[in-house]
Amino acid sequence: KHSYQRRVREFQTFQHYFKQINLRAMVISSEGGPQFVGIKFCPECNNMLYPKEDKENKRLQYQCQNCEHTERALNNCIYVNKITHEIDELQTIVGDVISDPTLPRTQDHPCPRCSQCLAVFFQAQSSAVDQGMRLYYVCCNQQCNHKWTE
Repeated sequence: KHSYQRRVREFQTFQHYFKQINLRAMVISSEGGPQFVGIKFCPECNNMLYPKEDKENKRLQYQCQNCEHTERALNNCIYVNKITHEIDELQTIVGDVISDPTLPRTQDHPCPRCSQCLAVFFQAQSSAVDQGMRLYYVCCNQQCNHKWTE
């Protein structure tokens, strides 16, 4: 029950935030005046309206996926904002890996920061699509604990 209430509050906050953005989401149309482009909400159930093509009448409309409310789009422009978030993979490595006795150690790759020769290394799948497996190194010097990849 608490989880449901928390999700409802989060959704209401999310919805309020995007309604504020809607007031500022304007583009200049071909007629020269500003027109609304952004997230629209259903007037009946307050869920988000999604763009959908009315193939029979060959026009754009917005439709609620919850209650089937439909309204005609005033503008044929659909704004898509794709946000990608890249995390620094080295930041996700916990420095305590130097204490793990099951991880291999190497003296062939000195630390670029403190020149310590001993480092723990392991192989992990890179989150980047164009890269495969990668070797990650962590300096065994307790004061340094630098992380790098080659």
